[in-house]
Amino acid sequence: MGTAALGCPASEASVISMTKKIAAGLLILFSIAGFYALHRRPVSTNSFSAQHIAPDFTLPQLSGQQLTLSDYRGKVVLLDFWATWCEPCRVETPFLVDLQNKYRDQGLQIIGVSMDDTRDPVPGFYQQFKMNYPVVMGNAKTGEEYGGVLGLPIAFLIDREGRIQKKHMGATDASVFEKEVSALLNAK
Repeated sequence: MGTAALGCPASEASVISMTKKIAAGLLILFSIAGFYALHRRPVSTNSFSAQHIAPDFTLPQLSGQQLTLSDYRGKVVLLDFWATWCEPCRVETPFLVDLQNKYRDQGLQIIGVSMDDTRDPVPGFYQQFKMNYPVVMGNAKTGEEYGGVLGLPIAFLIDREGRIQKKHMGATDASVFEKEVSALLNAK
């Protein structure tokens, strides 16, 4: 009997087919794992050391006035990168408004950095959510200075000396922000 009668050519085809299926399956599995790693919520990291000074910027506020981050040294700053089209940002904004009200007199300053492509939708969002903290119009350079803004929201908690203490990627539970803000406000 020849090899064709024993089914060798069919076996080679089966092995190649099976190898392609396994490779495709692994590709799908790694894609899902990568997607999960990028989009799981919340993610809190300390990729910046306690000695890393927050990159300074001067950006236009909705009012047209310029805001310079370093002018807020001496305050605890929660720097929130967001956009009007971002659903988790919509969920977080009311809590940030409450947090600003609660801790303003103790030295908290929240600063929103809108990453919208244009200014057009931002004033309406600001009014709708009764935002009580300054909002500046961010840009690609600002995002890059903060390690790249690949998803929203991203928040940085900055101590009174201007050092980044925490970075939160994605929607963050209100209690986490409150605990961290309170700790920095009470730090000596």
